[in-house]
Amino acid sequence: MKTNYELRYAAHPEDAKHYDTARIRRDFLIEQVFVPDEVNMVYSMYDRMIVGDAMPVNEQLELEAIDPLKAPFFLTRREMGIYNVGGTGIVKVDDIMFTLNYKEALYLGSGNRQVTFISPNPKNLAKFYFNSTTAHRNYPDKKVTKADAVTATMGSLKNSNDRIINKMIVNQVLPTCQLQMGMTELKTGSVWNTMPAHVHTRRMEAYFYFDIPEDQAICHFMGEVNETRHIWMRGEQAVLSPEWSIHSAAATHNYTFIWGMGGENLDYGDQDFSLITDLK
Repeated sequence: MKTNYELRYAAHPEDAKHYDTARIRRDFLIEQVFVPDEVNMVYSMYDRMIVGDAMPVNEQLELEAIDPLKAPFFLTRREMGIYNVGGTGIVKVDDIMFTLNYKEALYLGSGNRQVTFISPNPKNLAKFYFNSTTAHRNYPDKKVTKADAVTATMGSLKNSNDRIINKMIVNQVLPTCQLQMGMTELKTGSVWNTMPAHVHTRRMEAYFYFDIPEDQAICHFMGEVNETRHIWMRGEQAVLSPEWSIHSAAATHNYTFIWGMGGENLDYGDQDFSLITDLK
């Protein structure tokens, strides 16, 4: 197996205004997700969130404590949320096995534990996407399905944003230190998410887009309300969203995305909205 990681440093909004396309993609887009028999991570200085993935094919993959953590185990001072977006997979935590089917999630609290990713069916590989934030105490591990989620139906087909928000790793479902994660599914004929756009300076966010045909694309919008930028993305790519940035997207096909947040506020409704007509 192979573990890769990179550091991404935080950007000041005044600086980000001057970034060209290549710089925006380099700093915010996570272009390569899911490499066979690799664990890949981006350690972001936005609330020190780690965005990562694991795709076991020919071997089991261990979640290693990368050097920036300066810890004996990855979870020594961290919590994490894991989603499976592939075939049935297993996450082994010490001697406990959690089976995750497609679009099921697992919360792991902090503590010195060994985490292993397993794909039992070579003909239908598991794909594990995860977010991790720092944690000041341990909370119990818990598997979470869409049946466990707090769901909200928002938008309308008329406005091209009919969607179901599945709040899964959130404080209404289980206790966490700061990590909050969920999954939003857009219905057929809808392409816009998170509209009206908003920011929440109390926390940052990461988006992972999937469930979209290979020949289609997603346009992720970011930046300040009066100084927006965009990033064209493919399916199974992720993007970092700073606390000062809006985070919205439109695509050429309906899709699903996993959102993860880290910061000082666990209130999902803590959002500073902007009028659609105010976006520039």
